[in-house]
Amino acid sequence: MKYYSTNKQSPLVDFKEATINGQAPDKGLYFPERIPVVDKEVITNIEEYSNEEIGFKIIEPYVGGCIPAEKLMQIVKETINFPLPLVKINERIATLELFHGPTLAFKDIGARFMSRCLGHFVKDQDRKVTVLVATSGDTGGAVANGFYGVDGVEVVILYPSGKVSPVQEKQLTTLGKNIHALEIEGNFDDCQRMVKEAFTDETVKKKRFLTSANSINVARWLPQQFYYFFGYKQWADKTNPPVISVPSGNFGNICAGILANSSGLPVSHFIAACNANDIVTRYLQTEKLETKEAVATLSNAMDVGNPSNFIRVLEIFHHQFPELKSRLSSYSITDEETVNTIREVYQQYNYTLDPHGAVGYLALKRWLGTHPEAEGFFLETAHPVKFPDAIEQHTGKKIGIPASVAGIMNSKKVTTKMKPVYEALKNYLLD
Repeated sequence: MKYYSTNKQSPLVDFKEATINGQAPDKGLYFPERIPVVDKEVITNIEEYSNEEIGFKIIEPYVGGCIPAEKLMQIVKETINFPLPLVKINERIATLELFHGPTLAFKDIGARFMSRCLGHFVKDQDRKVTVLVATSGDTGGAVANGFYGVDGVEVVILYPSGKVSPVQEKQLTTLGKNIHALEIEGNFDDCQRMVKEAFTDETVKKKRFLTSANSINVARWLPQQFYYFFGYKQWADKTNPPVISVPSGNFGNICAGILANSSGLPVSHFIAACNANDIVTRYLQTEKLETKEAVATLSNAMDVGNPSNFIRVLEIFHHQFPELKSRLSSYSITDEETVNTIREVYQQYNYTLDPHGAVGYLALKRWLGTHPEAEGFFLETAHPVKFPDAIEQHTGKKIGIPASVAGIMNSKKVTTKMKPVYEALKNYLLD
């Protein structure tokens, strides 16, 4: 399998080089030359396969021999060694819970897969790799956990000061060792802009061997297909494929789902569930993709004003708007609607949503309201404990802290504060 840049100005590379590079030299994102088709027998008899077997069959064509089969299976097993249950909310709506991993967020899967691939690729190199990543919340913790203690890899995480939850901040600022947190006095778009500039700065690249662990990296993005297949495996009525609603910010997650669908996974329709950062919602209404300054919301991991991965969604559909619109819808959900949904779902169904899941639930509910024959599920992307104030205020329920994060809550936060200007980051990386 070869990968090309979405900007079409860089050479083709294999999975290893795409993973190590992170972003293409021409600033585009790597995209597979072809989309593999999953064996129909796997789809038809999916319940007879283990999750590890399914994951291996999905990802092997993308890796293209860059990792030996036995090692790749080991990586897949370590990536998904926690439950990913499909939980029924009501007669027409279920949720796929993706928060049972070590950092209680869906990003554990991509981060664990990528860290193990990158560790395999750099083990024989004589220079360290610096993983440079921007986070709006959950990416930082997942990347920090996934790469913690990996030989030959140093991690630098930029996050917006005061705009991540207390649990999220502890997860990315307390590990130490090879994990370094930069607290940026701005928003996520500032963090992402600074990271992108570093990747194109020749002075920095001479000093450091940089790669990215955001979902722009193929090794972070592609394994997110796994749980869409796992959700379908648990879906009761295979004759009526699900509508899938995905809380969407940078659009890597839903893009992986659409890729899985293009590979043969049965899905009736996709819904991009957005908060007030409604760039794609407006695009589907106007066919004009207009980025804007991100606004802060309760569903902070989706606070993205310039969703990098949407170019890959366009690439899947060959930039044909009618085809895209036939398979993807989008709704923008306000904070007020988010908290009302958290309250109502708890009162009606005794289920506790986090703010991102609430956005996903309400967007799905709206779509089902005009499609009475359909059923579906939404992705619960983060554990409610990451948003205790919003949850406890609107449910009256005290959220217990899971054992996997209880130990870090009293740990000391260690960060380097930084203005939202690239020169500050450049000086840090060169020091």
